[in-house]
Amino acid sequence: MSQGRPGTPPTSGPESPRPTAPIPTPDSADDREGVAAHPDGPGRHPADHRAEGGDTNPGGEPRQRLHPLSPALHGAKSLAVVIAGLSWSTLSRVGFGWFAAMVVVLALGATVLAVVSWYNTGYHVVGRELRVYEGLLWRRTRAIPLERLQAVEVVRPLLAQLTGLAELRLEVVGGGKTEAPLAYLRVAEAAALRQRLLALAGGGPVPQPSPTAAEATVTPTPPGQALHSVANRHLLVSQLLTPQAFLLPFGVAFVVTQFLSEGSWSFITVASTLTAMAGVLLQPIRRVLDDWNFRLARDDGTLRIRNGLLETRAQTVPLNRVQTVGVTWPLLWRAKGWLRLRLEVAGYAAGEPDDRNRPDRLLPVGDRGTGERIVTEVLPGVRLDELATTLPPARARWLRPLSRRAVGAGLDERVFAARSGLLTRQLTVVPYARIQSVRVTQGPAQRRLRLATVHADTAGGAGAAALDRDLAEAWWLAAELTSRARVARRAD
Repeated sequence: MSQGRPGTPPTSGPESPRPTAPIPTPDSADDREGVAAHPDGPGRHPADHRAEGGDTNPGGEPRQRLHPLSPALHGAKSLAVVIAGLSWSTLSRVGFGWFAAMVVVLALGATVLAVVSWYNTGYHVVGRELRVYEGLLWRRTRAIPLERLQAVEVVRPLLAQLTGLAELRLEVVGGGKTEAPLAYLRVAEAAALRQRLLALAGGGPVPQPSPTAAEATVTPTPPGQALHSVANRHLLVSQLLTPQAFLLPFGVAFVVTQFLSEGSWSFITVASTLTAMAGVLLQPIRRVLDDWNFRLARDDGTLRIRNGLLETRAQTVPLNRVQTVGVTWPLLWRAKGWLRLRLEVAGYAAGEPDDRNRPDRLLPVGDRGTGERIVTEVLPGVRLDELATTLPPARARWLRPLSRRAVGAGLDERVFAARSGLLTRQLTVVPYARIQSVRVTQGPAQRRLRLATVHADTAGGAGAAALDRDLAEAWWLAAELTSRARVARRAD
């Protein structure tokens, strides 16, 4: 099969033979980025190594405890969960006295468990591993190899801000969720430990803990070269341009009309209605609070992101760990020319069920020029306005009668780009060096239409997909992606 210039599929009709040889797959697991040898052998997962016992310190620095106020903060969080779990109907059935007694008993029990957990939890650094000890009846030692470290966050919920504490969260490749969060530490101690872990993860000399780390001050702004700061008014306007904001007045009018017609204004009814309305407004309000004072900076080979009002986050992401960059144009934002950028970092982008716990924000809201500049910083040499994509063949309209022209895919010099979405447009950009596997899939309708979908999978993430391509083009695209991924990974 002859091939034209890179990025252009060959022209072939239905009679073009499909390659009989299997598609070459990416290199072996030993060549994948982020995979490291482990003394326990290939059968053990190095990011989640557990050992029984853990009472003895094998040497090095002494085991560190979390801050003594940690049980109090965990108890306060448990109290909030208990109150939220007890509905208004429970209060109406048992009365205020019994309701308060239930809350106190459950909160005390949660606090006792938090104290026991704190007493049996500790951590220390041994070589290039962070070891976390926990458990009372079944003691467990978790060893986290720092060469698999993807990102480090310093998170400060509201109660932690009031008490001068912070939580350190580690994201490792293949973990799927936050590994062994350390909650809580002094802010200066958390910042110093984050810098130390990042230095160890980078393969530099092993730094020793500074005796004055507890007295160090934390810079209120991320260090390095400032890239962008999101205006808070843009956050507010962006969340007003959402379906929830437009439908809320109609929902309020419907509820008020129903109550006025039935004449039912009891305390339980009003409280339940307000709770339901709060649930509708919760998502846009949480987004504004989470992205408040969003600041993005670059420091050598890392991104530093700081955001949040009630819960502040200071995130550090090595640029060489970025798997994909996603661009989203919501329908109501397109009138103002706004877009949203998100990162995918191996290990957590798809692993956290709660959107708030996914530290993947790159730009909550911004114009196209700002988005292009940030994408160029994250993926050098990649420009959004130069990413060309082609449409699926005309017969794909039988599967996508409305959205066929919104679907496309293309090969750039450095990245694979795929777009989709009719009302909310999306563009996913995947560097070739981050592609772990390539798949060609066909559904029953696609087989009849001689169409196929090509998936470029990344480490622990969703990757990108070229939807409903011509069958011959799909096989060519899969082979081309595999070849480019192998070359880019070796060069990387």
